[in-house]
Amino acid sequence: MYAIINAGGKQYKVEEGRYIDMELQGEVDSKVTFDEVVMLVNGKKSKVGSPFVKNASVEGTVQLNGRTKKVLVYKQRPKKGYRVKQGHRQDFSRVMITKIRTAAAKAAKASEATDAAPAENKEN
Repeated sequence: MYAIINAGGKQYKVEEGRYIDMELQGEVDSKVTFDEVVMLVNGKKSKVGSPFVKNASVEGTVQLNGRTKKVLVYKQRPKKGYRVKQGHRQDFSRVMITKIRTAAAKAAKASEATDAAPAENKEN
């Protein structure tokens, strides 16, 4: 099962148990939830949102924060003596995807929570 999520103006293909590097700054070991799920694919079944799949989310934890390799930007105008060399390193966070929740999974979890709550109150 995998999902396509929208985060930071970009779309990422995510799977459970895999990590992605994205331009997101968060605390290490903090949990992150992405609610903008564009598409869910589970074998031959797929669900496409318009624009997002309802009641679907992706959960993950931030593993580390870092910076990418340096990208050099070099500008030159021929015969004018104009040369500019510039470097740039983009910040990123590595996010480990822990759970892809679908509408059915969210509904089951919500029903478990409501079923468990009255039972606990009766015992007290």
